[in-house]
Amino acid sequence: MSCSHIASLAEIVKPPTPSQQVHREECTLCFDGQDDPEGVLVCLECFNGGCFGEGRRHAYLHFEKTGHALGVVVKRTRTEMKKRDSTEPPLKKLAISAPSDEELYKYSTSLRCFACSNVGETIQSDDAKISATVNGIMHALSSAQQSEVKAWEEEILACEHTLTLQQEPVIVPGQVPSQCSSCDLTSNLWLCLTCGLANCGRQQFGGIGGNGHALKHYQETGHGLGVKLGTITPEGTADIYCYTCDDAKVDPDLPRHLTTFGIKVLGQTKTEKSMTELQLEHNLKFDFSMTGDDGKELEPVFGQGLTGLKNLGNRSRYTSDTALAHFQICDNTLPATCLECQMLKLADGLLSGRYSHPAKAPPPSTTDFDASAEPPKFQDGIRPSQFKALIGKGHEEFSTMRQQDSEEFLQHLLTCLRGEAKRQRRDETSEPTSITKFGMEQRLQCGGCKRVGIQVEEVDLASLPVQAAEKGVNEDGKKLYEQVELERCLEALCSEEEIPAYACSVCDTKTTAYKSTKFKTFPDLLVLHMKKFQLVNWMPTKLEIPVNVPEALTLDALLGKGLQEGEVELDVSAPAAPALPEFNATAMSQLEAMGFPTIRCQKALLATGNSDAEVAMGWLFEHMEDPDIDDPILPQSASKAVGPEPSAEQVTMIADMGFTSQQARKALRQTNGNPERAIEWLFSNPDDMGDEPTPDAPAATATTSMTADIGGSARLPANYRIKAFISHKGPSVHSGHYVATVRQPQAGLDSTESEDEWVLFNDEKVVRAPERGGDEMRGLAYLYVYERV
Repeated sequence: MSCSHIASLAEIVKPPTPSQQVHREECTLCFDGQDDPEGVLVCLECFNGGCFGEGRRHAYLHFEKTGHALGVVVKRTRTEMKKRDSTEPPLKKLAISAPSDEELYKYSTSLRCFACSNVGETIQSDDAKISATVNGIMHALSSAQQSEVKAWEEEILACEHTLTLQQEPVIVPGQVPSQCSSCDLTSNLWLCLTCGLANCGRQQFGGIGGNGHALKHYQETGHGLGVKLGTITPEGTADIYCYTCDDAKVDPDLPRHLTTFGIKVLGQTKTEKSMTELQLEHNLKFDFSMTGDDGKELEPVFGQGLTGLKNLGNRSRYTSDTALAHFQICDNTLPATCLECQMLKLADGLLSGRYSHPAKAPPPSTTDFDASAEPPKFQDGIRPSQFKALIGKGHEEFSTMRQQDSEEFLQHLLTCLRGEAKRQRRDETSEPTSITKFGMEQRLQCGGCKRVGIQVEEVDLASLPVQAAEKGVNEDGKKLYEQVELERCLEALCSEEEIPAYACSVCDTKTTAYKSTKFKTFPDLLVLHMKKFQLVNWMPTKLEIPVNVPEALTLDALLGKGLQEGEVELDVSAPAAPALPEFNATAMSQLEAMGFPTIRCQKALLATGNSDAEVAMGWLFEHMEDPDIDDPILPQSASKAVGPEPSAEQVTMIADMGFTSQQARKALRQTNGNPERAIEWLFSNPDDMGDEPTPDAPAATATTSMTADIGGSARLPANYRIKAFISHKGPSVHSGHYVATVRQPQAGLDSTESEDEWVLFNDEKVVRAPERGGDEMRGLAYLYVYERV
């Protein structure tokens, strides 16, 4: 079909740049994509991906909102790979590698124009600009690949060898070498940036050959820097390896260094996978066993609410009707950058059952070794790459693929969703995030005058201390622990503790104070975080402490009573007993999860700016032996900081180092007059000019208003039933894998306790779990979720 709009539209379109997101794998508003019969339509102007099958038609919606009329439909189908002949010799183990996308799939493209009367028909075009744009879309890294590669990238920096490189070319400048100077390999070549010789690298994942001649060249000549040919881009980036440092590096002057050998970056095209892309491919091939503790294979399940998530690392609000309404009024023309769009998309993918079905079997002839291989048992799941890229954007941890903490991610997700609700001026009490919100009441009573201070903190989970006696070691030398009761951990959280040498302004004495924490309100969904980590040789270590986890909990006895009749309130704004500053909740949870006592975590954050857990942990390691490390903190008043008024000699000593007297005075107050800590504090807070509130300023309070909406409800009884738990499979906090086990009503039946079953979600693999979710996995879980009944 011819199109009268092509000529004018061709003037608008141009191929995507390396930094632009190309959504050719799936629709940005649902998980329909290139493997579906209709394929995915990619906008030639902004590269948004949209479905256009009956019932969804998100590509049409994109056209209506943006006016972008021209798109290319991308479809992907499995190809039939050549079956090995029985007369051929068997493959050696090292020769077996995972097939590439080009070997597994065949791609087809066709143009559509929404400005034409019949948008369902393919249009024809021989315009060079249209062809170049379509070709650019098909050869660009997709948005999912781009996000994953970016997330897997380590922080690669320059080194002294790249910054001080002295070049000594031994070859005549000319064309880019195409073969190793020491063997006949033509791929995986590394160009020496000192002399210009090309040599093959070491063998890499995926069967990529290499005889290590680049390493040998370094050992013989001392030329330590090499650039991987085929990864050089017109922007001047490439894989750089420093053999002297034995690590990947960045060469900020790469274009000039390459011109020494007659190579101009503007004329280069990336033709080989980078080391990061190869690492990504290796990680995506890693899998986990799906068997129970008894070794029996677990049974896959499918249906509504049983969709798995492909690994990257229910509320009425998120329904199809809500999604349709938001999609139509959303003011963001790029759904991949809208958090609300991505949450609605994720909810539809997980809850609708649309994507919960066995994976499609490959064509019969793709099986090299067994033509009668069983069809796939598990589902393909959905790949939440757009959601992950958006939710992790700008976060130093969640924007990477490093091992993350599920409790920290939950807190981060809730913060992002609440920020989005605030931006859109929505009532937070009606938001899904309200179901986890509740208040914890902290009570402090002076042992002398008996006055009581009450402080209420708004939280989303309760972190429970887990302490257990050791009972020996197993055959592998691993420590074994006695089982603890979950109820005892809750009681330990709410138990009373003594604070010695408490300075009370009312009775003007140092006495013992008594502190306790109780529930001010109870949430609809109670998340319990088990603090089963401790420091061993200065490293956070996971403790395999078994917990007896009951089906039901009753928390009535843990409800705080507030100020009782006859008790006199302790004025937290009084000069001698002011409230502590509000500590960074994320940093506190990270430090406490590593096993540090709360008071030490607070001191470390106070000393290092109250912002970064890693900096605070460094401070803790340096001050573990301080005699006052466990002493109570002297809180900050409105008129001055934590410590006493520093002496003139101390202020002058620090001011002589280049700081102002005001900065020196504040630093000394923040660190109880310790000059060494004060200097550390100043270097950790370079932007703090030492400004402090004036004495007549109103006293600040960290107490949440009793009338503020802290979430939850104080009504009794507070009965809960376990709904889910998240387990960490792995030896340490730095590696491993999270899986979730969820109580689900059996398909087609009402949700009553006798008809429920436990389902294990291990990425895209969704299986029927053992009764109670498996006692061993349940007892060693990291997060428990209880729903109020």
